[in-house]
Amino acid sequence: MTISDILRTAANASKAWPYEEARKLLKRYPNGAPEKGHILFETGYGPSGLPHIGTFNEVLRTTMVRNAFHALSDIPTRLVAFSDDLDGFRKVPDNVPNQAMLADYLGKPLTQVPDPFEKYESFAHHNNAMLREFLDSFGFDYEFVSATERYQAGAFDEALRQVLRRYQAIMDIMLPTLRKERQATYSPVLPISPKSGIVLQVPVEVVDAEAGIVRFVDEGETIEQSILGGGAKLQWKVDWAMRWYALGVDYEMAGKDLIDSVTQSSKICRALGGRPPEGFNYEMFLDEKGEKISKSKGNGLSLEQWLTYGPQESLAFYAYREPKKAKQLHMGVIPRAVDEYWQFRGNYPKQAIEQQLGNPVHHIHDGKLPQGELPVTFGLLLNLVGVMGDASREQVWSYLQNYVPGASAETYPELDALIGHALAYHRDFVAPTLQRRAPHANEAAALRQLDEELAALPADASAEDIQNIVYAIGKDEAFGFAELRDWFKALYQTLLGADQGPRMGSFIALYGIDNSRKLIAQALAA
Repeated sequence: MTISDILRTAANASKAWPYEEARKLLKRYPNGAPEKGHILFETGYGPSGLPHIGTFNEVLRTTMVRNAFHALSDIPTRLVAFSDDLDGFRKVPDNVPNQAMLADYLGKPLTQVPDPFEKYESFAHHNNAMLREFLDSFGFDYEFVSATERYQAGAFDEALRQVLRRYQAIMDIMLPTLRKERQATYSPVLPISPKSGIVLQVPVEVVDAEAGIVRFVDEGETIEQSILGGGAKLQWKVDWAMRWYALGVDYEMAGKDLIDSVTQSSKICRALGGRPPEGFNYEMFLDEKGEKISKSKGNGLSLEQWLTYGPQESLAFYAYREPKKAKQLHMGVIPRAVDEYWQFRGNYPKQAIEQQLGNPVHHIHDGKLPQGELPVTFGLLLNLVGVMGDASREQVWSYLQNYVPGASAETYPELDALIGHALAYHRDFVAPTLQRRAPHANEAAALRQLDEELAALPADASAEDIQNIVYAIGKDEAFGFAELRDWFKALYQTLLGADQGPRMGSFIALYGIDNSRKLIAQALAA
């Protein structure tokens, strides 16, 4: 068997969620490639705002399923990032300039709203450019598709005729889901006013489905107009279904908040004569209070914040784990995500292929892991920076070189990047809350014993020898610790100003015995 045969056999049995999702596509086409010759993955983007952490997660997770499918099948695939930029401009965002100017364009297609940043031909063009730049910076393989361009070029015309042919069936699906007042004005088709250019939310009557002609009232005047070639757009659940039908989308995932929309759009897609895509609903991120993250509230963590305090791989790791479980997204989760990523990456080369396929790093790197290792944990790095105070990158490296012979930014480039993240995390998040408490009487006695034993050690004592001393003091009944963890907690709180911390032997070896004894002296003087 070749390596790819072994991989395919293991992937067919793997319980890792990207393989489970990819196998849905194998079942969708049991006889090989579909008529269009490829499997189409789609992610959607509403360009009324800038790309955010949710955009990253959706494209990343979709890419993981796409990569998993490549391991299972030789059928080609495409990933389309679709921008719904013909949508009406509903609300002026809080985080952009020229707000008064934007207010004059409410209701118009996003591609007709001027760019408040004055760089592109429209607000949508600006946000679309940000999306492409954003996706390119992460190296995603995708094709960008603009709704405005497709509608105006007539690419959706046949699908739009089909919407008019099946108009009543679509109304029968949608009306029962709407409130009474909404039912009276609802239309699957949103004509673009020839007078104001606004995307109208008005009742529409089908005049001639084959010609694409509809009738509606605009500012008191009855108008007949073609919906083809960009004369209208569709209400979004209908638009989603039409897109699946017109493009032949095979896979699209969505957040749990869109379960109802997926259900309705799937019914509409079938009414059009299409087949809804495969996919699954992922859970939403929560803030540290357990509340849903909202762009307008500004709670939770932005993508820029995460990438300031942790590398991209750590975010990808966090996104990969348990996508159907609600997870808190706040500063405190970053260090653990960084260290767990490296733990899984360190385990990968030693694992059998079945375990490798269940290892998150396999999906983060599509099985092509970068070379390199991390000689210290991110947690340990944060503790080092924490006791150093306002340190520079060079100062941190000088400590690391004592601990790891021959270490440098050239030999450990990923560690060098992590030092930058650790300095930023300490500066913005740890330093303002750092508080070392004074030791209790029994803790002070234990610290004096530790100081005495450290003084007797050579400067280059190993982390293991130091850890054995720390461990023995904690176990010594003379110091009265009910459990060993009470001693470790005392060390963290009195020396590091934190509730959790590193393996103390490693920390003392890294920080240096003399420096560690100074920390103990400061704690005893408190």
